[in-house]
Formats: sequence, C-alpha cells, structure tokens
Amino acid sequence: MGATGQRRMPSLPAAAAAPLLLLLAVSSWSQAAAGGGAPAWTTALEKHVAFFDTDNDGIVSFSETEQGLRAIGLGAIEAAASATLINGAIGPKTRPENATTSRFDIYIANIQKGIHGSDSGSYDAQGRFVPAKFNDIFTKYAKVKPNALNEDELDAMRTANRKEGDFKGWAASKAEWGLLYSLAKDKDGFLQKDTVRTVYDGSLFAKLRIISSIGL
Repeated sequence: MGATGQRRMPSLPAAAAAPLLLLLAVSSWSQAAAGGGAPAWTTALEKHVAFFDTDNDGIVSFSETEQGLRAIGLGAIEAAASATLINGAIGPKTRPENATTSRFDIYIANIQKGIHGSDSGSYDAQGRFVPAKFNDIFTKYAKVKPNALNEDELDAMRTANRKEGDFKGWAASKAEWGLLYSLAKDKDGFLQKDTVRTVYDGSLFAKLRIISSIGL
C-alpha cells in the first residue's frame, strides 16, 4: 500500500462505517442494474469479487481488477502490481477446464477455489461468511480497543493464523490485510470492526470508490 495517488479512508460515523469495505450493496448492484442485470451471486465471497466485474459477465479480467483497484484509491503502479498478483494467483485456480480466455481471468462462480490458507476462516470452503470466526478476530486480538485493530494487533492476528510451511498463504494474508489497513484505517490508525465487516461482501469497495472520486 501507499502508492502515489492512494487516499486514506477518513474516519466515518458508526452508521456509515458498516457498508465501508464490502461496499457492494451501495455501488456494485446499482452499477449492475445499469448494465442490464448481473448474475445473482449468493455467497459473500462472490459478492466481494463481483465489485470488480464491471461488465457483469461473471469474469474479472486483469484490466477490470486494475481499474477497480484504482477506483478505490490505489495509484497506477500499485494497482497494476496488485492486479498482476491477484489475477495471476486466483485466475488459474478458478478457470474452468474448457475455458478459452486468459489464464489471468477470475471466474466468480468458482471463486471459492481461490481461497488461500493461513487466513482467519471468516469465509468457509464455499465462500460463505462465518460470523463466529469474524468475531474471533476482535475477541482475541483487539486489546487496545474492543472493536478495532491497530497495526500491531493486525500483525499478531495474521501471525497466529499462519499454517506451517504455507508461504503463499502467509504472503496472501499479509497483502490483503495490508491493503485493507492502508485504505480503511481511521485517523487514529485503527481498523474498525464495522468497517472490516463490510469487506467480506464487497460493500466497502463501493464506498471507497465514492470517497476516492470526490477526493476526500
């Protein structure tokens, strides 16, 4: 995180924080309606990824990921690098056997196959949100404030979730949480629980896009 052009998420009132990271509900669905209707994604993970599917064809291309990352506040260089890592890692895992498109394309219907190890378990194997696992993040690691994580607490959580020898999972977890912290921490350097919750269904992304577009 921290590329040129990236903006920090300003502190939001409690009522506005919930739809922050998983901001699909606000922006992604209105965008889908404008495009003539989108697939009816059901799991939180599908909805999380669908924010980036701007043409609603069920496939997230490298360029869509890059453009989506820029829309939520990343600079051009970091967006391109992140899109390369994201689509390069997840695309082949979600690709159907008979697919003829780029290996960098992410197929949303198979996104559960892209779940990496050494994570918090807040998504289950089918990509559904698991509230108990999510709540554990803050019950176990939020020491300074009960419903927020600072950077040290975030690092402690990621370290505790590491599976032995799962180097790819460690790297993926560090990249994901690092991006989230960079974009969505409040003015005091905390990731609020309500903000993090909205990441899991994508609704935060829409809010970040709005904030980025108006230059806050």
